Amino acid sequence: MSNYDQYYLSENLFGKPYPELVSFFESCERGTVLDLGCGQGRDVLFLAELGFTVTGVDSSKVGISQMLSVSKKRGLKVKGQIADMYEWSDFATYDYVLLNSMFHFEKNDKENEVALINKIFENLKEGGVIVFCIQDTGKKVPILEKVIVQNSNLVTISKIPFIYSFKDEESGHSSKTNYQLISVQK
Repeated sequence: MSNYDQYYLSENLFGKPYPELVSFFESCERGTVLDLGCGQGRDVLFLAELGFTVTGVDSSKVGISQMLSVSKKRGLKVKGQIADMYEWSDFATYDYVLLNSMFHFEKNDKENEVALINKIFENLKEGGVIVFCIQDTGKKVPILEKVIVQNSNLVTISKIPFIYSFKDEESGHSSKTNYQLISVQK
């Protein structure tokens, strides 16, 4: 059982896609998107509605099941794969790789997260774009930027700061966090 399976018992846990992420993808040429760590599929669903061909990958069976159920109700064609994102290796077939709130660079996770980012950079097809949405707290953004700079074959195409506010009416949980949308192209 994935750690998130228990959280995803509450449907649509993370709310709607970030408006900044929606605007970014509205301006992009349509193509294939891999959403690693897609959870319940909030980004997968809006990308499919925009006309992208989308595959969502997550370790949560509950999240993938919910995403596929909602996509079927909406008449959207998306693919869902239950898998560990650290073991995923098929990056070369996608035009875009989305990593939304996936990296925290905490002491115990930093090495694995940096290795995954480098694996994606290395295996991404020429012209492919990686889109990060990352909390702009602590040293997260500087660490990500350092990893990007170390990969000299990448070009940063956008860096968009925004504030994400969320309130779950059912539980009363709310949060307000600074974020960055950073996209790079190989």
